[in-house]
Amino acid sequence: MTKERVLEILKEAGVLQEGHFLLTSGRHSEKYLQCAKIFQYTKYSEELCAALAEKYKDAGVELVIGPAIGAIQMSYEVSRHLGVKNIFAERENGEMTLRRNFEITPGQRVLVVEDVVTTGGSVREVIDIVKKHGGEVVGVGVVVDRTGGKIDFGVPLESVISLDVVSYEPDDCPLCREGKPLVKPGSRNLKI
Repeated sequence: MTKERVLEILKEAGVLQEGHFLLTSGRHSEKYLQCAKIFQYTKYSEELCAALAEKYKDAGVELVIGPAIGAIQMSYEVSRHLGVKNIFAERENGEMTLRRNFEITPGQRVLVVEDVVTTGGSVREVIDIVKKHGGEVVGVGVVVDRTGGKIDFGVPLESVISLDVVSYEPDDCPLCREGKPLVKPGSRNLKI
């Protein structure tokens, strides 16, 4: 899959947004990638997840896992292309864990997936879960790597597209200094 085709999909699906955003990591950025929008469209999720699965077709993957909620559909779609089982990790009392009687067996070869990576916090938590259960992490697969390939999980990382999107610590954010309104994507301003 070409970079041009991936960018075309991201634009068509309304994934790439511009403004002043508060990221899940706590950092600020002028660009936000709402990758969940991809999964509204089966044609896009199938195409992107097939491209990602292709990168791991010879890795002996036996299970695909992603963090809830963003990677549930992605985990399913990547596993479908690889012909293996999929599960997801989710938070319980603030901690990422396996629930719903999901299991990782000792020695099982596991691919961790995520829609977009900035700091990799959720991915690291899922990697820890896999290792805690005795699984072997064969790699991390993401649709969008916002770090431009700079992030290191200690296992192979493959992305459908790698972009170097700048983000700032809140105290060093030029967008804040300019007075641009800060938006937390996906959140609502509820009037009580």
